[in-house]
Amino acid sequence: MLDRVDRLFVWVRSKPFFLRLTLLTRILLAAGFVPTGMVKLLGQRFTLLPVETPIGAFFEAMYQTGLYWQFLGATQVLAGVLLLVPRWAHIGALAFLPIMTNIFVVTVALKFRGTPIVTGLMLLAVVYLCAWDYHRFRGIFTERTWSAKELVPILRLDRLERIGFWVFAICLLAVFGATRSFVSSTWVQSLLVLGLLAGLFTLVRFLTLVYRPRI
Repeated sequence: MLDRVDRLFVWVRSKPFFLRLTLLTRILLAAGFVPTGMVKLLGQRFTLLPVETPIGAFFEAMYQTGLYWQFLGATQVLAGVLLLVPRWAHIGALAFLPIMTNIFVVTVALKFRGTPIVTGLMLLAVVYLCAWDYHRFRGIFTERTWSAKELVPILRLDRLERIGFWVFAICLLAVFGATRSFVSSTWVQSLLVLGLLAGLFTLVRFLTLVYRPRI
């Protein structure tokens, strides 16, 4: 069984598509959590729902804890930043696993309408990111030596793709930051356009490089 998992992992890591999917997933999670984590870290309220509702009462109680509320924000910001640093992205994914599991359980327990679907998908995304770095965590579960015949493939983006991903990431972080008043709303439309153009360029570049006809 372990041999099959090892071979499947090597196969996935050898596919250029999954590399791009991994990078996109990291960016989306970081953009979703860094601005909201900053709200908590700065000691601000996360929601304005009335305390008479179970959800509003829950968030207000968390907010009133003060230091713990800021600690939650700090962990979310740190995990999000780590995801954006290739060398430390696996640690960011591992840090997000308990964070996202907790958020998913909270949304289910408090009966958020539709939100458990979103948080459930986000939890699956975190599990995928951890699985992407399976070889780093494999030693936690077994002492068996690496059984795959091949080494873990190391795929890389070309320079233009890297620029496209970084522009997309910065624009997305800024747009999400605008929803929390960290970035002026007057820039949102321009950032959206720039981010979409960067994303489209990166997609076209990927399709051109990977699926171009071979002579």
